[in-house]
Amino acid sequence: MLEKPSIPDELIISRVQEEYDLRVSELTFLPIGADSRTAVYRVVSDESIAYFLKLRKNFDEVIVRVPLFLKESGVDAVLVPLETTSQQHWADFGEYTIILYPYIEGKNGFDIELTNRHRRQLGNAFHAIHTASVPLELKSQVRKESFDLGWRSAMRKYQSQVEKDIFTDLTAAKLADFIRSKQGEITRILQCSDQLAGKLRSMNWEFVLCHSDIHGGNILVGDTGELYVVDWDDPILAPKERDLMFIGGGIDNLWKSEEQIEMFYQGYGNVQQIDPTALAYYRYERVIEDLVVICDLLLPTDEGGEDRERSYGWFTNNFEPGQTIEIADRTAQSIP
Repeated sequence: MLEKPSIPDELIISRVQEEYDLRVSELTFLPIGADSRTAVYRVVSDESIAYFLKLRKNFDEVIVRVPLFLKESGVDAVLVPLETTSQQHWADFGEYTIILYPYIEGKNGFDIELTNRHRRQLGNAFHAIHTASVPLELKSQVRKESFDLGWRSAMRKYQSQVEKDIFTDLTAAKLADFIRSKQGEITRILQCSDQLAGKLRSMNWEFVLCHSDIHGGNILVGDTGELYVVDWDDPILAPKERDLMFIGGGIDNLWKSEEQIEMFYQGYGNVQQIDPTALAYYRYERVIEDLVVICDLLLPTDEGGEDRERSYGWFTNNFEPGQTIEIADRTAQSIP
């Protein structure tokens, strides 16, 4: 969430102090992240200790239980939330849930160039995540990949909507014009994803625990060099390619060369076992998901302030040469 929610700081401070037995001296809203359900803050205690506070709508406890399990399994790159005084790892706060973490002084993958050591560390961490033996109780709480039509159906509805509706908001109107100009290409990537999903449903897969969103913003490097994978808000049991599609997928600028990708796989291993069909499917699906999420933000409403133009830019960037759609196409062309 890039714009601060309309919750008085005093209410947040009071709730944090009550739940964590913490005297708060500073509370600062951090305008980061594209998820409209989540607002984050930097909290500083009277002892000058900093914390990272997340306010999350539509909370599902699995987003806390998964990283706790991974940490207990020895995956050090996972950051886990702190306990409340009632020994939970979250607390209710009206329509939100409060989750408090240690604050890591550092930068994320959008703001820092990862070293080769970090790339290998990341690969090693995801090898550990994908090979973790998830307990049945936790596994039953994590959603499972179905290769369904959800994002594709939603995008087709928006394709139809922009042909018949009039948008008075300038950004929404601009987005509608852009979608109309790209209808052929959008239809093509929807059909590609449909075809690949049909292939994948007919294949036998080993479903592993996946993060599902390992772009640069969710890779944190501390000032002392430690690396963390953060934001476990949407874990899924899926083929490992669900995560691996990000490595060179164009979602961010972390993987600008084959050498950088190779560093990741030096840590991960088993590069020969990566399935190009699954990789291509997930790259198309990610493009479609991102397009739908931005349509959800811009077309039905004029809310969002300065977020709106930034979101419009994220939408159009997918269609630029060398970006996500072209990379997905190249991946699909590599399928035997």
